[in-house]
Amino acid sequence: QVQLVESGGGLVQAGGSLRLSCAASGRTFSSYTVAWFRQAPGREREFVAAIIWLGGDTYYTDSVKGRFTISRDNAKRTVYLQMNSLKSEDTAVYYCAADPRTTMTRSDYNYWGQGTQVTVSS
Repeated sequence: QVQLVESGGGLVQAGGSLRLSCAASGRTFSSYTVAWFRQAPGREREFVAAIIWLGGDTYYTDSVKGRFTISRDNAKRTVYLQMNSLKSEDTAVYYCAADPRTTMTRSDYNYWGQGTQVTVSS
């Protein structure tokens, strides 16, 4: 089992920055993919970014490329999502997820955090 706990959400003005954290505990996941998804009101949960723990390869959805950066701290078993130049359309609940496969497909992920709210005011 893997437990994931997100933190770092909040209210920020458009153009501002936030850093989300996803702390992992439980079994080792040195070969896992850890991803961030987000869900805005009335919309489906969508992929934002992912990192392959072993090797550090990263993937992003087009709408956040150049603005968001996903990274990991091996010692702290934590994945971060640095979000810059935030826009009102980034407002959503952000979820951390993990899976042993290399995948960006929401339904593939077996382990999820509880989510953290990000609100960007225009």
